[in-house]
Amino acid sequence: MVLKSFVEVDIDSHFPLENLPYGIFIIKSSEQQQQLPHPCVAIGEFVFDLSVISSVGLFNGPFLKDSDCFHQSSLNKFVGMGRPAWKEARTTIQKLLSVDEPTLRDNAILREKSLLPMSKVQMLLPTIIGDYTDFFSSMYHARNCGIMFRGPENAINPNWFHLPIAYHGRASSIVVSGTDIIRPRGQSHPAGNSPPYFGPSRKLDFELEMAAVVGPGNELGKPVDVNEAADHIFGLVLMNDWSARDIQAWEYVPLGPFLGKSFGTTISPWIVTLDALEPFSCDAPKQEPQPLPYLAEKNSKNYDISLEVRIKSAGQEQESVLTKSNFKHLYWTITQQVAHHTINGCNLRPGDLLGTGTISGPEPDSLGCLLELTWNGKNSLNLNGLPRTFLEDGDEVVLTGVCKVISMFSYDFFFLLLPLFSSI
Repeated sequence: MVLKSFVEVDIDSHFPLENLPYGIFIIKSSEQQQQLPHPCVAIGEFVFDLSVISSVGLFNGPFLKDSDCFHQSSLNKFVGMGRPAWKEARTTIQKLLSVDEPTLRDNAILREKSLLPMSKVQMLLPTIIGDYTDFFSSMYHARNCGIMFRGPENAINPNWFHLPIAYHGRASSIVVSGTDIIRPRGQSHPAGNSPPYFGPSRKLDFELEMAAVVGPGNELGKPVDVNEAADHIFGLVLMNDWSARDIQAWEYVPLGPFLGKSFGTTISPWIVTLDALEPFSCDAPKQEPQPLPYLAEKNSKNYDISLEVRIKSAGQEQESVLTKSNFKHLYWTITQQVAHHTINGCNLRPGDLLGTGTISGPEPDSLGCLLELTWNGKNSLNLNGLPRTFLEDGDEVVLTGVCKVISMFSYDFFFLLLPLFSSI
């Protein structure tokens, strides 16, 4: 059954009452530095200020009644409270915004204070990110990269099918959607007998990813059971892990990514919860060989999230669609990622970010980065008449993620969108 809110929500809106993604905002003004950020959810074209609702005592359930989690400048405290608090908040918010509930609907003053047009707010990073890990969980991406650099006979290293490969990224350079990214400088492969090249990256790339936001963490030395890992994941964001392919190729042996990645990672401002995504859960791919017991899930699932990347070049009004992929293509699930991350006793903390790695699909038009789409620059793309291999200055990269379901009774549908754009 499709839920209906008293807030006007267009049929094509990405933020219906079924979604309610969480974020952090400030009101746009000339005195932004003096403002305190507020937690919110998105509903239609509005942000719903949760600090206002908390102040008047409308979060009156057992987990939230005496909590100041919605008076914080980040979502860390709330996401760390766990699934019972998340469910209580979602139930309360859906009820307050429902067309049949008079508490907010019939209180003009409270509506004006709590419902603010998105055009009048600025979204910030939703959590304070203490640590960031980026996985390598798409088999299609791993295979393509392996063929490209090692040949088809050794495309995927033997360990890849036994564990979720990852590296520890740089949390300080994670920024919210809309933040400009500066082209990085660094070293790359020398030509012949010349010294290594040094200068601006000539192979700047996007990576179509999503990331899990950690909820309750785990104590140091106590791993998370794979079948309980979902309770440690608050929700998902879209992520673009910008990559300087030429810098990375020269530096990554033997310790892996460094300067080719740490100059910037962009995430969407909205966290879509796993509760909102549950209607779109689907079976994960069959894993061969069978994972070791600590990675063997009773119910291994992904989510059917349609992903798309578009680029708008400087001076052009029209965007070009580069790729269409889907979250369901991931070989290693987000719950397996959490279980593997903690099996050595590593402690995760609320607000930590776990990237999926580039999400590529099986088709040529479902590849998740320019490295694959251009086969490391050998094949040029056509962007509205402009040849392109890697990103140019002024490009705007737009990542979207949408879930859609059609009711067999009403034939209505709704979307979940995790908006993201970034410029270089």
